[in-house]
Amino acid sequence: MPVSAVQFKRATKRRGVKVVFSDLDLTLAEGEFLGLAGVNGAGKTSLMKCLLDLDTLTSGEITLFGRQHGQVAARQHLAYLPEKFRPPGYLSGWEFLHFMSQLHGNTFNPEQIRTVVKILDLEITELDKLTVRLSKGTAQKLGLAGCMMSGKRLLVMDEPMSGLDPVARMSLQSHLQELKRQGVTCLFTTHLPAEVERLCDRIAILHQGELRYAGSPVDCNRYFNAVNLEQAYLRCVGSKGEKTGAA
Repeated sequence: MPVSAVQFKRATKRRGVKVVFSDLDLTLAEGEFLGLAGVNGAGKTSLMKCLLDLDTLTSGEITLFGRQHGQVAARQHLAYLPEKFRPPGYLSGWEFLHFMSQLHGNTFNPEQIRTVVKILDLEITELDKLTVRLSKGTAQKLGLAGCMMSGKRLLVMDEPMSGLDPVARMSLQSHLQELKRQGVTCLFTTHLPAEVERLCDRIAILHQGELRYAGSPVDCNRYFNAVNLEQAYLRCVGSKGEKTGAA
């Protein structure tokens, strides 16, 4: 039986009396793209932090490629981009990408960097600057470049499109589709359903700590009797709908 890239089993997180998310069951197969959607405060970032062992589950478990997520070896095939990413301000763009290459065990390849920054519509001269001087959108592109150059089998990205201009957003989507064809697995959070519709095999909608829906975008439209995913998403988070399709 194939090993799942990511699996959440009855994952629950509480902070005092507040339930961040509860009894969450979700599986991400290798080679699959899954968009985790939800309004701000739905628990998406907290779930990502637990996945990365940056926060602790109250109960339940998470596995990465069949290993418990708390094991260092479980995360060796994973690259992560946090929400509102800012690289260390004392490094130039080149120095940051050099550091990321070392971190992921890769050989520093300036030509690959030039290719990736072009894909992201990032001026190569921006890499000469200290990252503290970069705009939010440029810093986001730099983080994306480091993530995409990692060569990892699993990309975990928290709101990766945030702060990107329309040209960069479309270029990133095209590159992610190419990575998907190469067998890369991707889990990313978003509050924009249209991003999921273009990129993902499945959408999982987290709302008020519950997994309200998990399935294909087409089935999501059908389940909520919607003409598009945005309408289906709004109907999902605007109602108390029961969890369905979770896997």
